[in-house]
Amino acid sequence: MTLYFTKEHEWLRVEGESAVVGITKHAAEELGELVFVEVRDAGTEVKAGESVAVVESVKAASDIYAPVDGEVLEGNAALTDDPARVSSDPEGEGWILKFRITNPDQLSGLLDAAAYAALIA
Repeated sequence: MTLYFTKEHEWLRVEGESAVVGITKHAAEELGELVFVEVRDAGTEVKAGESVAVVESVKAASDIYAPVDGEVLEGNAALTDDPARVSSDPEGEGWILKFRITNPDQLSGLLDAAAYAALIA
């Protein structure tokens, strides 16, 4: 499983032809405790950079953007009852959606862990 990051503070973990998407620990700390998560409907096709979800914290609401072109497969159902899971484990159980990658060539434009660490330093 390969992990990628975006400059907008999303992470993407590739699992075959699909991926799991969430927000980084840095983004979760900036937002504070999340109180609401909404993911676009399964089957929705999106282009890289388009909104695929919205998260709301006590501080702000933020869009989550598609790191690459693809199709929403499912949202993390556990977040319906416990959106704070994103805050407590953003790069684990707090994943936001599963996504089918339709243009894997776009992965090369994303950041690796070292490049993301340098971005937020």
